[in-house]
Amino acid sequence: MASQGSKGSPVAATVLYQDRSAAVSISEKREDELWLTMRDLEDAAGWEVKAEGVCRESICVPLPVDRQDSFIREIDGNRRLDLAEFARLIEQPYAHDDTHHVWYFGPAGWEWKERLASQQAPDFTLPDFEGKPHSLADYRGKKILLLAWASW
Repeated sequence: MASQGSKGSPVAATVLYQDRSAAVSISEKREDELWLTMRDLEDAAGWEVKAEGVCRESICVPLPVDRQDSFIREIDGNRRLDLAEFARLIEQPYAHDDTHHVWYFGPAGWEWKERLASQQAPDFTLPDFEGKPHSLADYRGKKILLLAWASW
């Protein structure tokens, strides 16, 4: 179901993409779709649409020829790319908050899959209840149980 700001006005959204944070304007909001203008795409995520695909730095991802319209469309006179659909293509996890119009994008599949291949958790340091810091690296080679809990 499409929704817009009052009287069909554009909706302000925030995109958190790796090392970037950008305010973008979306004219039409659909669940699980984030249609960005080419300018907003580059500002928010660093991606640019070229003849060879969607490119960022030295990486170019070709779009499936039979699904072009699910990635790129003309909306309100602007050429746009659905960043959420592109994220699904590159196996990039994302989350969005419809109430506050905030989108977060994690690392692309080729980044996190490499990390999982080692079958080792990344090192981190956290304090215990007495404030003494403990690093995961201190326990390498030993069996440990990590318990994570959140109140929400």
